[in-house]
Amino acid sequence: MSRQFNPPHPGETLREDVLPALGLNVSQAAEQLGVTRTTLSRVLHGHAGISPDMAMRIEKWLGVENGGSAEHWLAVQASHDRWHMSGDTQ
Repeated sequence: MSRQFNPPHPGETLREDVLPALGLNVSQAAEQLGVTRTTLSRVLHGHAGISPDMAMRIEKWLGVENGGSAEHWLAVQASHDRWHMSGDTQ
């Protein structure tokens, strides 16, 4: 059986792709999302996952047509979590 790759934490995608594309820093993005800078920073650095509440905030913020579907962000988080729970973390 082949080993799967380690799916990225969704915060990594937000930090490396979304925020730069929007020209935003963490504080600006947190304000637009309606969360504290600390809350967003924890997600961006993989110390907290994308909760259903955060997924809905991202959907309202980005819009479904721009890759902001709450279902997408929750699926990415679930994929990341499953990989780490499988013990296949090498």
